[in-house]
Amino acid sequence: MKLFFYKTYLVLILLLCFFAIQTSVSQIKTDNQNPTVFIQNITPEKIEDNIEKILKNLTLEEKVAMCHAQSKFSTKGVPRLGIPEIWMSDGPHGVRAEISWDSWDYAGWTNDSITAFPALTCLAASFNPELSSQYGFSLGEEARYRKKDVLLGPGVNIYRTPMNGRNFEYMGEDPFLASTMVVPYIKGIQKNGVAACVKHFVLNNQEHWRDIINVEISDRALYEIYLPAFKAAVKEAGVWSLMGSYNKVRGQYACHNEMLNKILKTDWGFDGVVISDWSGAHTTRESALYGLDLEMGTGTDGLGTTTENHYQYYYLANPFLEALKKSEISESVVDDKVRRILRLMYRTNMNPNRPFGRMNNREHHDVARKIGVEGIVLLKNENNFFPIKDEKNITIAIIGENATRSMTAGGGSSELKPKFEVSPLEGLKQRYKNATLIHTMGYESGPSAYDKVISGKLNADSLKVKAVEFAKKADIVLFVGGLTKSHHQDSEGDDRLQYELPFGQVELLSEIQKVNKNIGMLLVTGNAVDMSWSGKVKGILQTWYLGSIAGHAIADVVSGDVNPSGKLPFSFPKKLEDNAAHSFGKLSYPGDGVNQYYKEDIFVGYRWHDTKKIAAQYAFGYGLSYTNFSLSNIKTDKNYYSENDLITISCDVNNTGSIDGAEVVQVYVGKPKSKVKRALKELKGFKKVHVNKEQSSSVSIKIPVSSLTFYDETISDWNLEKGEYIVYVGNTSNNISKKINITID
Repeated sequence: MKLFFYKTYLVLILLLCFFAIQTSVSQIKTDNQNPTVFIQNITPEKIEDNIEKILKNLTLEEKVAMCHAQSKFSTKGVPRLGIPEIWMSDGPHGVRAEISWDSWDYAGWTNDSITAFPALTCLAASFNPELSSQYGFSLGEEARYRKKDVLLGPGVNIYRTPMNGRNFEYMGEDPFLASTMVVPYIKGIQKNGVAACVKHFVLNNQEHWRDIINVEISDRALYEIYLPAFKAAVKEAGVWSLMGSYNKVRGQYACHNEMLNKILKTDWGFDGVVISDWSGAHTTRESALYGLDLEMGTGTDGLGTTTENHYQYYYLANPFLEALKKSEISESVVDDKVRRILRLMYRTNMNPNRPFGRMNNREHHDVARKIGVEGIVLLKNENNFFPIKDEKNITIAIIGENATRSMTAGGGSSELKPKFEVSPLEGLKQRYKNATLIHTMGYESGPSAYDKVISGKLNADSLKVKAVEFAKKADIVLFVGGLTKSHHQDSEGDDRLQYELPFGQVELLSEIQKVNKNIGMLLVTGNAVDMSWSGKVKGILQTWYLGSIAGHAIADVVSGDVNPSGKLPFSFPKKLEDNAAHSFGKLSYPGDGVNQYYKEDIFVGYRWHDTKKIAAQYAFGYGLSYTNFSLSNIKTDKNYYSENDLITISCDVNNTGSIDGAEVVQVYVGKPKSKVKRALKELKGFKKVHVNKEQSSSVSIKIPVSSLTFYDETISDWNLEKGEYIVYVGNTSNNISKKINITID
């Protein structure tokens, strides 16, 4: 009886405790002074209301603490109010390995190996926005699985010069292409509750002197060439964060520049967070007043052994707090920053409905492989050198260090730690089961490096002799060459020193050609290079940096399992002086160490080559196929348009060959007899279409008349000229199938 009584008593006590807890939780959820209420699944309007309530509960010290880093890649939350930390990671091409709290050393984790996706130059070369969406979503899943709130990418700085070491992270020379490809990428990432951070705003178009150079540029070039992809990221993709760039623009550092307030936050209505590039902030007052919300990387020593580098001494830390306390800066300034940071949190780590994420799954590997094969560009194919059949009676000599070198390591902040990386050699070996494959290095570049050149240790002459011996006994030579992701090549931190292929590759090609004429080049770069050697080879595939599945993607195209359909997202000048930026001398590139003048103005890339009639080695939009395509029945829906109309261009894409394939229809528009200087034509629409062999497919592309405006410096606004325009339809910027005259009334 007593036992029954005690059991009953215990149950009653437990029930009372349970109801007490439930009552407490209920009170918490209805208490406007407790932030738990702010983490519910609520409308955007309610979120804004709750942000204001949170602001009232924050002390000035807590507000300031949210505006700067607490470690290399994180910022403080407010534990007493349940506001979490924000965790960031590098990675336009994959989530970077875990970095130590206070230094750039790797943390040594064993569970931070990821999928490395192809570089953004390859994505841009696919001319496929749907693939861009898949890329972003897969990358966002991996970032979410790694519990990242902000992914520091994508980069959309315009390809101005082939010497820029960081071009491989960007989306080419054309603002329309970059804008079209970046929007689905950002939306894909953010579907996972992870913020994309579009970078680097703005005019960070070289690495040399990047932290000191001041860029002087016309308004037209700024608005027409260098801002559109950022604008699309904000207004079309709704990007949640943005990173400033290192350089100065018109005398002000870009990370705290009046453009951030005027263009980004006012004109475009950006409601997200502006994050400094690491050590991109320089003063407290300008950082506070000119648009910077979150300061990262200014100091590296959070351990307190020195005060000058401690996180509390960042410009938006104690100095900012003191200026606020003295009323030198209004508290409304820090309130605006905190509102934006809290809004970012509601979208990411205070969103209870975001998914868990996934990493290194088969679907991500498949996406990486598909991007790789659709981005590879067939530049030359003399006598149908490619594809190469897998036959028992042939020997293929694979020559070149890049056949086995890791291309996910190095490159600066985009370096990756993939779970695996299939090299070109390994991919070809797995695909070619019948042919005999032999490999030798041929040349050596040395280890990857971020801030110095490291020479190789092997004897260059011995490597060359062995390569020639291998070429002699081979039926086919595949030369796997190009650049590496090392200092003074394709890497953050500085620019290239030469336009030519490095490490004696051209000389080696010449020696190989003496003993074997049947040579194909697999060019591994993120940049244009001098191609004066192209006559020495029968076929050229531009393969980019393809990440984890590189070897499989390359083998897919080399073997013909996949028909190449990539198109160049930037021009390959025949010589460096043919590039617009370089044609005006050192003040145009790289500047004098203080100032730099964009003297080519709006004439970037193919705009320069077309308008000045300077033939490129390979033009923007160029790319061959294993089949043949023609465009026919090209027409517009009418010949006269008003400013609110859509111009509809239609055509038939005919696959006249014997292999299924894909073609990219490209539509350019030009304005003859303009009252302002204009490029001959500008890309305004494109569509990739898959067509089976000996079949045709109809394509329709719509172009808003409003997209034909120019930035009129006399009124500081966009202006639409009336009169005659020319619509150019083709498959390359310099291969136009038909021109159509239209009139804008």
